[in-house]
Amino acid sequence: MADPKGFLNHGREVAKSRPVDVRLKDWNEVYVPGSLLPIISKQASRCMDCGIPFCHNGCPLGNLIPEWNDYAYREDWAAASERLHATNNFPEFTGRLCPAPCESACVLGINQPAVTIKNVEVSIIDKAWDTGDVAPQAPERLSGKTVAVIGSGPAGLAAAQQLTRAGHTVAVYERADRVGGLLRYGIPEFKMEKRHINRRIEQMRAEGTRFRTGIEIGRDLKATDLKKRYDAVVIAAGATTARDLPVPGRELKGVYQAMEYLPLANKVQEGDYVTSPVSAEGKHVVVIGGGDTGADCVGTAHRQGAASVTQLEIMPRPGEDRAPHQPWPTFPMLYKVTSAHEEGGERVYSVSTTHFEGDEDGNVQWLHLTEVEFIDGKLTPKPGTERKIPAQLVTLAMGFTGTDRENGLVEQFGLDLDERGNIARDADFQTNVPGVFVAGDAGRGQSLIVWAIAEGRSAARGCDRFLTGASELPAPIKPTDRSLMV
Repeated sequence: MADPKGFLNHGREVAKSRPVDVRLKDWNEVYVPGSLLPIISKQASRCMDCGIPFCHNGCPLGNLIPEWNDYAYREDWAAASERLHATNNFPEFTGRLCPAPCESACVLGINQPAVTIKNVEVSIIDKAWDTGDVAPQAPERLSGKTVAVIGSGPAGLAAAQQLTRAGHTVAVYERADRVGGLLRYGIPEFKMEKRHINRRIEQMRAEGTRFRTGIEIGRDLKATDLKKRYDAVVIAAGATTARDLPVPGRELKGVYQAMEYLPLANKVQEGDYVTSPVSAEGKHVVVIGGGDTGADCVGTAHRQGAASVTQLEIMPRPGEDRAPHQPWPTFPMLYKVTSAHEEGGERVYSVSTTHFEGDEDGNVQWLHLTEVEFIDGKLTPKPGTERKIPAQLVTLAMGFTGTDRENGLVEQFGLDLDERGNIARDADFQTNVPGVFVAGDAGRGQSLIVWAIAEGRSAARGCDRFLTGASELPAPIKPTDRSLMV
């Protein structure tokens, strides 16, 4: 195990961020490169090697956290990387983007700051890339079976990599012009530089996975034709239908969904544009929605030179300590200050937008809001609290309601939906159509990247069982099993 007295001898230290005035001048990741490696052995030593490691339960992937903490403590980076990859295909993604429910479940966190599991994870994988310990794992023989994966987000990539390594011939279909899904065109560069995606794609290509970009199943290629071409299909198309805000003035120019705004900033970094067609430069920006997507809009607006940034949230501000109904080891709803919030702007809680007001040319200029409060369990406007704030660019970051129904994919396959509007599946992640499987947000609903990877791996095993009658892949999680949920 790691140092038995590590948690007594060392306090929690996390990655250092670059100064705000420096990082706002570029789109690079906010953390100081190399700042973790000098401290990570001591941080890993804080792991208590618990008799019952609740961090396993907090992680949907079931990551072997005490094991790779021990290797990191001993600076055996090759062994740490092997243990990390045993359960997680893309730890460089989760190590940067996951909200770390494992840390909320850390036993040390009962009465001390939890182990910096996420920082240890990203340190191991970054070191592995530097030392060449991440190599292609091509299958020893091919099965003769073919699989189409729809969507190249984390669920689709995980499913594709697992199935390729099992010996199947896999083609990934992506409707965008580049591979990566929301990792590519939703997550800003300052949260994860896209070079991390690019090198994983090269690894997957070397293993045999094929990628087909610019093809939308349902529109460019009929789902029925796709099914005829392949022995099995895995749908990992995400939950891309954004929740809208049907209030007066919604049609004004300058009001966008977050996923209309954020991808354009990513395309600037890819070299497709010199400047974004939808820029916050010199504008009063309002972000509606207090989650991670909203924070991404905040950080993007700062870098584009917004005159001001205001983020609105309809729910009350969370507390800074666990609420009684969210005890350890559950994932608590706490007040969180992201790197984007450190960079400025105002956050306003318990408010609801009533309407937008524009100028004579149809451009949004003002957002009208009112404070709300819970009365009999319902959010109700508070009389006399109406006001307006300047808003020349508004982004809606209020979450997603399900997979895309406009492209015809669901109807062409003849898929059943569950009561929440997601694609229904059984314990093997198979839909009502034999040979068609679903993973990630398309079947689960909007969720975390770590759940997407876990579901991609599980759908791959179900698909492999369908193709071969047996499977050498890890046992799947059950889509209806809540035992791993936090």
